[in-house]
Amino acid sequence: MLNFSLTEEQESVKKMVRKFVDREINPFIQEWDEKGHFERNVLKRLADLELMGVCIPEKYGGVGMDYNTLAIVCEELERGDTAFRTAVSVHTGLNSMTLLQWGNEFQKEKYLVPQARGEKIGAFGLTEPNAGSDVAAMQTTARREGNHYILNGSKTWISLCDVADHFLIFAKTEKDKFHHGISCFIVERTFPGVTTKAIKGKLGIRAGNTGEVFLEEVHVPAENLLGQEGEGFKIAMAALDNGRFTVAAGACGLINACLEESIKYCHERKTFGKEIGKHQLVQQMIAKMSANLEISRLLVYRAGCLKNEGKRNTQETSLAKWISCDAGFEAASDAVQIHGAYGYSNEYPVERFLRNAKAPVIYEGTREIHTIMQAEYALGYREDKTISKMLPSWPFEEKLESVR
Repeated sequence: MLNFSLTEEQESVKKMVRKFVDREINPFIQEWDEKGHFERNVLKRLADLELMGVCIPEKYGGVGMDYNTLAIVCEELERGDTAFRTAVSVHTGLNSMTLLQWGNEFQKEKYLVPQARGEKIGAFGLTEPNAGSDVAAMQTTARREGNHYILNGSKTWISLCDVADHFLIFAKTEKDKFHHGISCFIVERTFPGVTTKAIKGKLGIRAGNTGEVFLEEVHVPAENLLGQEGEGFKIAMAALDNGRFTVAAGACGLINACLEESIKYCHERKTFGKEIGKHQLVQQMIAKMSANLEISRLLVYRAGCLKNEGKRNTQETSLAKWISCDAGFEAASDAVQIHGAYGYSNEYPVERFLRNAKAPVIYEGTREIHTIMQAEYALGYREDKTISKMLPSWPFEEKLESVR
C-alpha cells in the first residue's frame, strides 16, 4: 500500500531547506536575478548542509536518504528560485546519480565521492546547437588514440557550465551508428582544450549559470569512458529519468510559491469593498493552483517510490514532469493575473516566477516529447526495455539513521 505521508526525517529536511531558502536566497534573489548573477556560495552552503548528495549512499560520500527526500529538497529550493533547484538537478540528478548507476569503483571514488560531498560540482553535456530532442543528431566526436579519446565539438544550454569541475560529455564514437554510436565520457574542466561561455539575455532563470562548452582536441583518458562504447544513449536516457524527476519536483515548489504569494496578495488587496480573495473568479485560480500542487506532488512521489524500489520509472517520471511543469507555468500565469498590473512588474516575485516557469516546459524533454511518450504508452507502441545497471533500491546498506 502506498503511503505518501512524510517521515520525521523528511519533515526535518523540508523545514531545514525552507529555512535555508528564506534566509539565504529570498532576501537576495531579486538583485541576483536583475544582475544575472549566479551566487556560487549558495552551493557551498548546500554542501555544508550535506544536500548536494542527499540520495547518494554514504559509501560514496552522500547522506544515503531516499529519492523522495531529494524531491523535497528540489521542491523547497525552487520555492526560492528555479536557478538553485536547477543546480541540484544537474549536479545530483543528471551527473552524480548517473555516476552511481553506471560508474565503476575507480570512477565513483575519483569523481562521485567529492561531488556527493559538494567539494566538486558536476554538470551534464548532451544538448548541442543542432541536437536537442533529436539526440542522434549530435556532432561532437570522440576518436580513440592509444590510452585516450580525443573529443571535438560543442554543447549548449549547459547548466553550471562556468561552475562545474566535471562534465558528463556525450559524443559519437561511431558516426554511422546513430543512437548506438554514442558514448559518454567524464571530462574535467582542467583538461586542455575545454572552454566555456555563459549565455546572456535569457528570458528566465537569470540567477542561474547556463552556457556553452567547447571541446577542441581534448584528450580524455580511456579510463574516463563511462560504461562501454556505444552505451551513451542508454546512459543519457537513464540520466534523464533522474533529471526529469528533480525538475518535476521543482515545479511543485514553483506552484507552491505562486500559491503562497497569491494568497497573501488576495488578503492584502481590496476591490469593490472586499478582499479580492472573495471574488469567485480569483478563487477559481487559487483552487486550480491548490489542486495542481497536490496532483503534481502525488505524481512525483509515485515516481520516487518506484525509484526507491529500484523499478523502472520512465513512464511515471515522464508523466510527472509533463503535468507538473505545465501546471507550474499555468500557476505562474494565474499568479500574475491575480496581482494585476503589479504582477507585471518586479515589485512582486510572481513576475520572476512566470519568466522562470517557461524553461522547464522545454528542457529535460519538451512538453511535446512527453505528450508523444504518454500517448505511445497508452496505445501500446512504447514498451520500456530493461536498462542494465538500474539505480540501487533504497534503503542502501549505509542508510542514514537520522538527519545530520
